[in-house]
Amino acid sequence: MASVIELAPSILSANFAQLGAEAKAALDGGGTVLHLDVMDGHFVPNITIGPPVVASLRKTIPDATFDCHLMIENPDQFIPAFAEAGANWISVHQEACVHLDRTLHLIESHDCKPGVVINPATPVHMLDEVLDFVHHVLVMSVNPGFGAQHFIPNSLKKVESLARLRVSRGLEFRIEIDGGVALDTVGDIVRAGAEILVAGNAVFSHGDIRENARKLLEAARAASGKARKRRIVSV
Repeated sequence: MASVIELAPSILSANFAQLGAEAKAALDGGGTVLHLDVMDGHFVPNITIGPPVVASLRKTIPDATFDCHLMIENPDQFIPAFAEAGANWISVHQEACVHLDRTLHLIESHDCKPGVVINPATPVHMLDEVLDFVHHVLVMSVNPGFGAQHFIPNSLKKVESLARLRVSRGLEFRIEIDGGVALDTVGDIVRAGAEILVAGNAVFSHGDIRENARKLLEAARAASGKARKRRIVSV
């Protein structure tokens, strides 16, 4: 299937004193999904936000798609609260879930799109049993916990594997990637098959947020268009 490239600005790199305004600017620049990184200081070595921040953002940005990425232990305890706060998509780590199938169906039962995440050291085959019903698979291309890290190139192989699996099994899940997405990496990322691009530092850390988002999305879509043309020619 033809992939639609989307930019998911990550508020982890935004100025939290101006969070609503900066999130809006990133969406105005072309972002279609707002990525909210939730960290508990246990599963990952950092603490970020909880449901109250999500609820406040929802009041400020009522129509955006909120992609809540739960980097937390015991996610089942918090899924209802994030859903109530305004999450549209909720993703959980394969590594954090004792009963992954049940957790993903819990997300779905709260009218949110279920996603599953794998860390850099987790192989794709660990997801074989859930790919037929997840909305998206998020490939971590850095070790989770902090923003502004360097992209791990081996993550491209995972993206390629997922893209092949999706075709061979006739599935519909989307492929998302998070970590080190920037102008110098986005071409390879898109060519590998990723279509939802989480970007924090590249959007929020310097310069004009709207322009940063616009340029990154433009570069991604250009790379995707060229890759599609090459596939057509090769056929």
